[in-house]
Amino acid sequence: MEASHDELARVVREHAGRLAASLVGLIGDFTAAEDLVQDAVVAALTRWPTEGIPDRPDAWLFTVARRRGLDVLRRESNYRSKLAQLQWPVRSQPDERLRLVFTCCHPALSRQAQIALTLRVVCGLTTEQIARAFLVRETTVAQRVTRAKRKIAAAGIPYRIPTEEELPERLSEVLTVIYLLMNEGYLATAERAQRRDLVDDAEWLASLLHQLMPAEPEVAGLLALARLHRARSVGRFDPGGRLVLLQDQDRTSWDHDAIGAATRLLTRAAAQHRPGPYQLQAAIVACHAEAERWEDTDWEQIVVLYDMLLHLAPSPVTRLHRAIALRYTAGAEPALAELDGLDTALDRYHLYHATRAELLRQLGRSDEARAADRRALELTANPAEQALLQERIDWA
Repeated sequence: MEASHDELARVVREHAGRLAASLVGLIGDFTAAEDLVQDAVVAALTRWPTEGIPDRPDAWLFTVARRRGLDVLRRESNYRSKLAQLQWPVRSQPDERLRLVFTCCHPALSRQAQIALTLRVVCGLTTEQIARAFLVRETTVAQRVTRAKRKIAAAGIPYRIPTEEELPERLSEVLTVIYLLMNEGYLATAERAQRRDLVDDAEWLASLLHQLMPAEPEVAGLLALARLHRARSVGRFDPGGRLVLLQDQDRTSWDHDAIGAATRLLTRAAAQHRPGPYQLQAAIVACHAEAERWEDTDWEQIVVLYDMLLHLAPSPVTRLHRAIALRYTAGAEPALAELDGLDTALDRYHLYHATRAELLRQLGRSDEARAADRRALELTANPAEQALLQERIDWA
């Protein structure tokens, strides 16, 4: 039974978002589409332990979802004809999920609801994963998703890519969603250390958006950021799945062709003289990616970029990352002082406590460092981070 549950969890993680997106695209109803997927998952929980895992579990889920849809909606001929035409795998429609992203990010919805709904329906993230990304409680995310679905149904929001005139004002929310998806894949909040599939999805969506809006520098900045993260992903874990810190990574294993392509994309975006948060974040990652050794890192430039980022998009998380860079230009004491005042905003963010622990340890305040590491360990569900933090606590 355990093997079937593990396989079902894997299939749901990897395919539920795509399945839901395809169903929403056809029937135009978020709630009905998610209900169909959920019914199929419940059927798998009942039948797989006794009948065995099917050869193609993703196709099995799709078939059950479609049959349930036909049963439930048999009195609605329009839905029935559409569902009957649906095949798995869904035929290639390059902008299928991009259309859905723009629908989820409709201005009739609040920004928080837009992002939560997109991550849930399009990307297949769980309520728990979204809550960790937002640093809010699961119940809050669940309420946002439910209200957003009701609003879309009540307002009759169309399923389409906006017109050229509408695109600029709709762009910010879509970029935010893709950015959060990339972050979730780069260092997953639960179950697995990283999810390369989510990083690939984020890069793919950013690439589609770049094709749609090639003159928009922030789209290029986000695409460059996704490519830079993917280019360095190979060196971030050892063969045993343990997290390898940046200073210890084998930089020869990085994809330097991808790094070069990303930096050229970033350079073209910068030539438009319209800097933005995604371009600046990509520039920071590029500073790390282009350094041949850890000792070659241009920390002074990185601090300047964080200052620009704080000016354009101030946030507690950006202040935290600036403090990390400041450690290497001014020392641990000023870096720790930078964290003062962030405790309320970032108390539920594990990297805040892990960073404090590092700085406290460097200053010889071992007991406080150990307590901060314990707090960080309580707040992360990522197995690689848990292992690293536990190791620090054990050896401190």
